[in-house]
Amino acid sequence: MDRETRLKRLHFRAHHRGVKEADLLIGGFFDAHGRGWDEAEMVLFEELLEEQDVDIMAWAIGTAVAPERYQGSIVTALKTLDYVPIAT
Repeated sequence: MDRETRLKRLHFRAHHRGVKEADLLIGGFFDAHGRGWDEAEMVLFEELLEEQDVDIMAWAIGTAVAPERYQGSIVTALKTLDYVPIAT
């Protein structure tokens, strides 16, 4: 699958998690960072999307430690939370 198709698929999966809060957090994270990922980061994000939303959200806000395989640039960026839209 070419990169653009893959990014569209990841975008859909990141924004359609089933819970609004997860859609905002995971979808917002993808929107902020996804286009800049290399192949390895895309594969890691695809694996991350297979995890439970509550786990991903806990890793992002720091109430749980992410598994070692997710440690690195993606989890570090996920923890910044500067990509979550806040309505004013």
